[in-house]
Amino acid sequence: MIWEALGAVIVGFAIALSARRWLPERFPDRVLTLATGPVAALLGALLTRSILGPGHPVQVMVAACAVGAALLSVLVRPPRRRPRRPAAPLKGHHRTAC
Repeated sequence: MIWEALGAVIVGFAIALSARRWLPERFPDRVLTLATGPVAALLGALLTRSILGPGHPVQVMVAACAVGAALLSVLVRPPRRRPRRPAAPLKGHHRTAC
């Protein structure tokens, strides 16, 4: 049990580091990202182990990876876009109140 938990924390930390490295502008808070990955992976591992029982280390690590990635995706912010200019009004078409 302790090795599965430790493995899940390491997997979660690796996922968080990878997310921070590939998309630094989408994960602006470094501490929150690096804390969420291991905690989410540990949660996924413990939940899977409680459902499946002992003797399924591969499934536990796969679930830890999936839950860690899923909960990290909650932290992703949308990409910044350039501000758009308002469209020019059409000539000859005026709106009037009824």
